Parts: sequence; C-alpha cells; structure tokens
Amino acid sequence: MEQNKRNLMIGGGALLVLILVVVGYMNSNGSPAGAAATADPEIADALSVAGPMGDYALGSPDAPVTVYEYASLTCNHCAAFHLQSFPEIKEKYIETGKVRWVIRAFPFDPAATAAVMLARCSGESRYYKFLDVLFEQQPQWAFQGNPGENLEAIAKQGGFSSEAYQACIKDEEIFAHVRDVQTRGQEVHGVRSTPSFFVNGEKVEGALPFAEFEEVLLKYLPES
Repeated sequence: MEQNKRNLMIGGGALLVLILVVVGYMNSNGSPAGAAATADPEIADALSVAGPMGDYALGSPDAPVTVYEYASLTCNHCAAFHLQSFPEIKEKYIETGKVRWVIRAFPFDPAATAAVMLARCSGESRYYKFLDVLFEQQPQWAFQGNPGENLEAIAKQGGFSSEAYQACIKDEEIFAHVRDVQTRGQEVHGVRSTPSFFVNGEKVEGALPFAEFEEVLLKYLPES
C-alpha cells in the first residue's frame, strides 16, 4: 500500500512537471513561445470591408499587423491616446513596416462628424495630418465657442477657402461614407465606445498607455 502511494506521488509529480513544461512552452494564446499569434480570418475579412469611399491607411500594406481604430474627434480619450501613445507606436511600428494603421470615423456628435469630414476633404495625403491637428487642438475647437467657426478657422489654416469648407461639410457623399462606417462599426464589429481598436481582429478598448498597447502588438509580430 505504501509502495502504491509512493508510485502515485512519483507519477503525479512527473505529470505536474510535464504540465508546467507545456504551460511554460505555450503563450497565452496557446502558441509556442516566441511564435506570433494569428488573426481570425473571418474577423479579419469582416474588418477589411471599408466604407463606400475606402480607407486611408498609414504604414505598409504588407505589414504583418493591421490595426483598425474607431475614434471620435471630440473624444478626449481618443485625443489622449493620440498625443501620448500613438507617436511612439507610429515611430516604432508603423514607420518600420510592422504595423498598418487605419483610423475610421465613429463620431458621437455633429462637431465630430464635421471634423472628420473636413479631414476627409483634405485628401488622402493630408488626412492623418489633419487628424493630428484636430486632436492636438481639440480643447480649442471642440469645447470653446462655436465648433463650426473654430473648424472653419482650422480649415483656412490648412488651405481651405470659406467656400471649400462649406462645400465640404455639406458633401452628402462624404457624410454617407462617415455614417456607413460608423453603422457598420456598431452593428458588425460591436463598437460601443471610443477609442476602440482591432489588432489583427482582437478587440482592444480604451486609451491604453504605449507599453500596454505594445504588449498586444507583440503577440502578433514574429520574433525579430
């Protein structure tokens, strides 16, 4: 009897060691340590469907990681992320070809809608520059005075005439695009708050600090 107990203990100990070895070898996604996690192809395919006017993207189209961000230009959490975390993400991962980044409109109010329409009107080459300015100057244009007049002042600084600004915010095609992107984000992808991100299909919510967002990115990047 005592011998049987001893054998069970030895066998149990060996099993525990085996479990620990396996757990140590696997990462949190069940992949071997050092290997990149893979995207769910169905989710990735659904996310790749752009609005009627298409997406504007930063980074290489061949990057191993694609991030879709749903943001509102009057969201202070979105502004905080873009001022505090995004510059380092852009320098370290987007500009080095590791991450492709797409910002999609998810406006919560008319001012945010007009602002993202203005960015869209600026053209693909200036879209992200306009977004940068709008996030940086958010307290001045979104929360003080008349947002429409404030946006027009920013537009003029960016080379728009008063006529071009008015034409932009009355552009029904761009408005329909923004509305379509937001509706699909909500109904298909379950976006309820901003900023919301999809990193190779994995949903991440909130204005994460750089270090925390980097942890998510690294799960999908091959070991360098």
